[in-house]
Amino acid sequence: MAVRNPKEINIEQIQSILNSNNLPVPAIGTGQAFGEEGLSFTHTDPLIRQKAIERIKNQITFAKNFNAVVIIGLVRGVVGKGEDRDEAYKYMLYAFDECASFDDNVKIVIEPINRYETNLLNTVSESLEFIEELGKPNVGLLLDTFHMNIEEPDIFESIKNANEKVFHFHVADSNRWHPGAGHIDFQEVFKTLKHINYNGFVSAEILPLPDAGSAAANNIAHLRKLFTD
Repeated sequence: MAVRNPKEINIEQIQSILNSNNLPVPAIGTGQAFGEEGLSFTHTDPLIRQKAIERIKNQITFAKNFNAVVIIGLVRGVVGKGEDRDEAYKYMLYAFDECASFDDNVKIVIEPINRYETNLLNTVSESLEFIEELGKPNVGLLLDTFHMNIEEPDIFESIKNANEKVFHFHVADSNRWHPGAGHIDFQEVFKTLKHINYNGFVSAEILPLPDAGSAAANNIAHLRKLFTD
């Protein structure tokens, strides 16, 4: 569930809709706070950095209602031209520490995102090193096959290296369409997830093409075939 500001959401209404459709909420997306409001952990303005931290804390409180993980994607920020990368890294580390310490019963997941969208934590190995430095057991990884196809030399080895730190998983094919529309070997992806004993959710984050209904139906059909073969 993508939520820009949880304080503007009617939780009871959402829960009613979910219950009537027997749907869980595995994860809360936070990227709209960055995309629409410019909030980020690494912004040069300390007031904006603090607003980003407070927003994620609100997201954590919101996520607890659904036993969902909180995704930290682009809200972690981007190091701009002429900005100090080491300083930005310190800001990011501080923000993650603040958020992870806010409620250690809620899991936070870092999504390694490709180099064309951010220049912070692009790969699984970089993200694992960051998590180790952070030292918070409730912080893990959200792996996304679209980003991995761009950044990882070997998607399957990277999944194995992440191992128990994989807290959530996104599927999308190499073109960001539904699985089966590109060249990623999803049979091997799921074989690797089974190898590391991953038993969490697998969510599709795909382009709504050729339209949303067809994208969802094609995704379900392809994944169902993989699970039954």
